Amino acid sequence: MSATPHRPARRPRRSLLLALVTALLPLLAATAFTAPAAAADGPARGSAREGAVPAAALTEVTDFGTNPSNLRMYLYVPESVTPKPAVVVAVHWCTGSGPDMYNGTEYDTLADRYGFIVLYPSVTRSSKCFDVASPQALRRGGGSDPVGIKSMIDWTTRTYNADTGRIFATGISSGAMMTNVLLGDYPDVFAAGAAFSGVPFGCFATTDGSEWNSACAGGTVTRTPREWGNLVRGAYPGYTGARPRMQIWHGTQDDVLRYPNFGEQIKQWTDVQGVSQTPTVTDTPQSGWVRTRYGGTGDRAPVEAISLQGVGHNLYAQGMASRALTFFGLDGSGPAPQPQPGACKVTASVNAWNTGLTATVTITNTGTTSVNGWKLGFTLPAGQTVTGGWGATYTPASGSVTATNVSYNGTIAPGAAVSIGYQAAHGGNSAAPAAFTLNGTACATG
Repeated sequence: MSATPHRPARRPRRSLLLALVTALLPLLAATAFTAPAAAADGPARGSAREGAVPAAALTEVTDFGTNPSNLRMYLYVPESVTPKPAVVVAVHWCTGSGPDMYNGTEYDTLADRYGFIVLYPSVTRSSKCFDVASPQALRRGGGSDPVGIKSMIDWTTRTYNADTGRIFATGISSGAMMTNVLLGDYPDVFAAGAAFSGVPFGCFATTDGSEWNSACAGGTVTRTPREWGNLVRGAYPGYTGARPRMQIWHGTQDDVLRYPNFGEQIKQWTDVQGVSQTPTVTDTPQSGWVRTRYGGTGDRAPVEAISLQGVGHNLYAQGMASRALTFFGLDGSGPAPQPQPGACKVTASVNAWNTGLTATVTITNTGTTSVNGWKLGFTLPAGQTVTGGWGATYTPASGSVTATNVSYNGTIAPGAAVSIGYQAAHGGNSAAPAAFTLNGTACATG
């Protein structure tokens, strides 16, 4: 190997609201965006054929295997890569590239923290969109981009003795659609995926060579859950093994891949997983977000869906990658995890009488960054009903309650605390809640 890698100049981490380019095939679609700024100099290139690439540098790997659509492969390996590491395949948007995905997301810095490897496929066709439409792309081993990406995964797992049970895919727009396709084509390869502003597997299918499907993009393609599920199952006929879990993100004001695609993806992947379409739990991990989980209540439910109210197509923002890693189960392994933003501790005390009580709750930000806007979730003991409160608004009055900050206490600096409280009626059980979450993050108690 004769690579001479160096770390390309990075633009500051920020939301991709203005940066991401996700109008698929701008010549055919009505909406166009501006591409993220390119790095000042490109990633290291070299003949990384059989040996490991240099650590802590984005490096292009060549001759990685079967590659029918001439994709390029970029790899980021942290200095503290774990034994048998996990692999995250991070798939770019239309008119983007692997280096753009590297520059525009924080998967590499998370890899530094947790020790996994990040693989960045990169399209070379003129549209820079992934093929999620052709018959070849929509069946296992059929050809086109999925085959090339599978070759990249095989090269990585072979070179680094990676854990084949911990291969994950995530992508934005065209990359989100490819995430759906990869999980459908290769259910035996991927453990889970996270799709940001995508469409269901098979929704973009065409037979005329076009990469663009206006009906799907416009949100007018609807099917029954079974019909959607059959499209996925048809990509690998006869497969009876476990299916990958799926996390789905979508903005309600998406004008490129319309919001109905969010619900259609939920229908598809709940059917594939064989779980109910009725959420097992619904919460609001952040203001304007509604998160539903299907087939389970924890961070690794079979299907998790996050709807962002009033947000358009370019929904990806810093911090979302961490939530995808939580869904993957990758945020608790690797070398010495650092304290996560939003870490918290809650103490609660109760003063009770015959049929009523008052509770005082103190929220402490034990993380390293400020909390700007918060929602505290907790479950009231059976028989308790909130009748009033201070320092927050409380909804609903019983069961799983969310306390939302008021105007004067929405910011909690690192190490700072706010106190809130409520009055409740009870039927004999006057205990304080036993567990709390702050913006979806479980808090320590005591």
